[in-house]
Amino acid sequence: MPSYNWVGFYMLDPNDANVLVLGPFHGAPTDHVRIPVTEGICGAAVAQGKTVIVEDVSADPRYLSCSIETKSEIVVPIRVRKEIVGEIDIDSHDLSAFGPDDRTFLEECARLIGGFMEEKHS
Repeated sequence: MPSYNWVGFYMLDPNDANVLVLGPFHGAPTDHVRIPVTEGICGAAVAQGKTVIVEDVSADPRYLSCSIETKSEIVVPIRVRKEIVGEIDIDSHDLSAFGPDDRTFLEECARLIGGFMEEKHS
């Protein structure tokens, strides 16, 4: 996925469901290791309970700047037993990098991860 420049997982803190905590990621380090669910595109995905795609982060006031190179972002919630437990967050250095195929692919990844987590904690 050449336009996926930063890929990571944010999971809800088990001790505070109002905070997302950075998990495994690939890409440049970020200062955003804890994000309140009331902030950013990541918080918006939890609050709305659905995938959020931002074609131009500079035009979205919710965006929490991680890198001056980031131009677009997609955030996909991960659910276990229908409850959001975290999300997949992907940033791109290209404008409008994420289309319907990315949404479908990443939502399926999130579904598989959620199913794995559910089995692991059953």
